[in-house]
Amino acid sequence: MYEFFANLTLIVHLIFILFVVFGGLIFFIFPKIIYIHLPALLWGIYIELTNSVCPLTYLENWFLHKGELSTYSNDFINNYLFPIIYPEDLTAEIQIYLGISLIVINILIYVLIYKNFKRG
Repeated sequence: MYEFFANLTLIVHLIFILFVVFGGLIFFIFPKIIYIHLPALLWGIYIELTNSVCPLTYLENWFLHKGELSTYSNDFINNYLFPIIYPEDLTAEIQIYLGISLIVINILIYVLIYKNFKRG
């Protein structure tokens, strides 16, 4: 049961990361998403640039610990999702680059939003 919740938390974590990176694009379908995306984006930037740990990581680890598991046993999750969220060679320097990339990607997205808003 705990492994299920750890897996679920990992999947939610991945969805949140994808939302932080690309969530601004949802604006073109649902404009009010900006009120959710901007705080999530700021959180993602903060986590990357300060080398902090996301609370979802603590939650995943808590579920694994409670289930007396050292890692995920599901092959798909262990082989494909886990390395996306927790790259093996992640350093503070790489996190800075990821944070800068996050800023650049979202500046481009919000420039598109601004141009679309200005035209419409």
